[in-house]
Amino acid sequence: MASIMFLSVITDFLDQYPFIKYGIVVIITFSLAFIFSKITKRAIRVTSRKLDVDQTTTSFMSNAISFLFYIGALIVIFFYIPKLRSLGVTLFAGASIATALVLFASQQAFSNIINGIFIVIFKPFKVGDVLKVGELGNGVVEDVTLRHTVIRDYENRRVVIPNSQIGSDTLINSSIQDEMIRNFVEFGISYDSDVDKAFRIIQEEAQKHPGFVDNRTAEEKKKNVPPVLVRVIGFGDSSVNLRSYVWSKDHNSGFVMKCDLYKTVKERFDKEGIEIPFPYRTIVYKKDI
Repeated sequence: MASIMFLSVITDFLDQYPFIKYGIVVIITFSLAFIFSKITKRAIRVTSRKLDVDQTTTSFMSNAISFLFYIGALIVIFFYIPKLRSLGVTLFAGASIATALVLFASQQAFSNIINGIFIVIFKPFKVGDVLKVGELGNGVVEDVTLRHTVIRDYENRRVVIPNSQIGSDTLINSSIQDEMIRNFVEFGISYDSDVDKAFRIIQEEAQKHPGFVDNRTAEEKKKNVPPVLVRVIGFGDSSVNLRSYVWSKDHNSGFVMKCDLYKTVKERFDKEGIEIPFPYRTIVYKKDI
């Protein structure tokens, strides 16, 4: 009896202050959507690990299902709250105008969703790949959602790119199929330096580096092709320009190796008399006549 009276008091109170009731409904609805979304995401992750499903597909599916839960929560709220329900009826009554406005406003959103689906189906990249989008710097793909792709750059910042932009831009994927990278490590030496000696120093320093990979074929080894090729690629105003071709297991180790080689080769050049030229300026003073 007491519990019935208590419920009656609560009901009367909420009827007097409907905004509190609606607030409670909104909180409960979105909380349930959040909880179900988390449970579903965890179930998808566990199932994906067991079935060895690609992480990009898992991430996209999780985000899509989460989106659907929240859309469902929004629909429930619209139907439960009278003012929002009447607003919905009014919008549907003017369907032609409303539809045109919604389609116009949602054009970019739909483009992002469609491109996100294409990314999952055709897999130009996946979560964990080293990717360059257009003129943006390199980074590691961290997440693919319905709307955008998140890339973590090498300064640990997140670059959020709409899927529609990714769908229309040029992608450079350093991880797809074969992660090995042939790094171009370039040096300039003076015209009076010994080119063959410079070749030898670059090759020795590259082959000593722990990140170096000997990517020669069996046939190339039989022909005594050097593990590190060095070539003269041109002549500058004050330098002979050399380029070495040094293989590494992936993009990250290749970047570290290039940085180390610039240091160790410079030290060897200094020690063994190979000059790296720099601009000279001659200033002539003329006396007043």
